[in-house]
Amino acid sequence: MTARLALVGCALLTASCGYHTGDRGDLLPKTLKTVAVPPFANTTTRYKLTDRLADSVAKEFLTRTRYRIVPSQETADAVLRGTVINYTSFPTLVDPATGRASAVEVHVILRVVLQERATGKELFARPSFEIRERYQISTVAADYFEESDDALDRVGKIVARQVVTDILDNF
Repeated sequence: MTARLALVGCALLTASCGYHTGDRGDLLPKTLKTVAVPPFANTTTRYKLTDRLADSVAKEFLTRTRYRIVPSQETADAVLRGTVINYTSFPTLVDPATGRASAVEVHVILRVVLQERATGKELFARPSFEIRERYQISTVAADYFEESDDALDRVGKIVARQVVTDILDNF
């Protein structure tokens, strides 16, 4: 009886359903070892966002992949370029007592391309990548604290997580 259970256990352990976890990077070329992530281009009037995005993506690559991030595009095996195409923010909640916005939503649309430097081949492209983030604003003037910078940091982390996941899964 125990031999039969052991045999069934082995069969279950070795059986495969085809499921695999992401973040393996199996779909990228095996020759890819280094990635450069220059500051993203910006076609909007919102400053600071582009630097945060590139930094966040580089950190995400370092923490979740086997690739090294290098500062020079000329020495990298691949270059990840991004462009912020559109940035909008608008109030989503208004305090009826003061008439001031109490919540704001940020929409960022960007284009991301990972290109093999030697051949110029696009390994990954996402021409219209949209991120949304909401943040609260105090309606009391004395307690007001500018939350937009923190919201942009969160947007950078969301973008980085999603871009790296999409690249690794070749989605």
